[in-house]
Amino acid sequence: MRRLGWQSQHRGAREKRGLSSQPTRCYRLLQTVAGGNFGRYATRLESTLQSTATAFFGENVMNAPTSVIGTAAATEANAFLSLANGDRLDIEAIRQHVPVRRCKHAAGQGVYHAGQPFLALYLVHSGSYKTCELADDGREQVTGFRMRGSLMGTESIGLKNYSCDVIALEDSEAWELPYPAILRACLHLPELQAYITGALAAEVRSDRSWMLMLGTLAAERRVAAFLLDVAARYAHLGYSAKHFILRMSRIDMASFLALKHETVSRALSRLHDLHLISVQRREVQVLDVDGLRALAGSGLVLN
Repeated sequence: MRRLGWQSQHRGAREKRGLSSQPTRCYRLLQTVAGGNFGRYATRLESTLQSTATAFFGENVMNAPTSVIGTAAATEANAFLSLANGDRLDIEAIRQHVPVRRCKHAAGQGVYHAGQPFLALYLVHSGSYKTCELADDGREQVTGFRMRGSLMGTESIGLKNYSCDVIALEDSEAWELPYPAILRACLHLPELQAYITGALAAEVRSDRSWMLMLGTLAAERRVAAFLLDVAARYAHLGYSAKHFILRMSRIDMASFLALKHETVSRALSRLHDLHLISVQRREVQVLDVDGLRALAGSGLVLN
């Protein structure tokens, strides 16, 4: 009763100040803040803001029409997406031709799974994902890692169903681009067509380079090449290439490099002892870039 009285008293005060019609507008402002550049904390922050707004305004603003709240519209900060090659893609321009949906995924949540109907491509907006397939013996085989600006689903183009699983490695967000509608949008957006074509070509080059590496290099050289690849990706995204966090587990890394979990751990320890890197759990600091490149082999072209 005391709580109801408190809410009633504050609701009356708000009506006197002319605020009773503003909950959705205020929540949209809060949602814009939560959906900005807070990365992995955006979902948690948005949930906290929603609870705060609900308690203050005495109603659930999430029940308001989406046209009022604007959940489907991108904020100004999200109007452009930085790609892995340094270019920027105009999401609003794409939305004029096809519906674009923001999809948030918690760590461990799947984006799609092998066998599901192939209906869309996914453009990574924040966070990171892994692609994996089931081996003949039932083991999960990691086939790649995707970061901001990467296009997911290209491996299934030409098929009726997705050919692999995509799992979030952390709290992440991707843009859903319906297929084949996105191909029709390419007729009006040459930059979009260039991006999709470039993504397909980059995936072919990357697969070929990794196949060469896995077939010719020893364990320590594979791990060194993998760290250089991750460092290059972070550099393209504007982050430090010498100090970063590995979002994947040792088990996922071992699966991708066709090594055992213990072998990857020993290789990292060996690189640490050689003063090429400093590693603390998933935190990696590159101490000798040239030495790491010499160990990995300078002829590899990774992505």
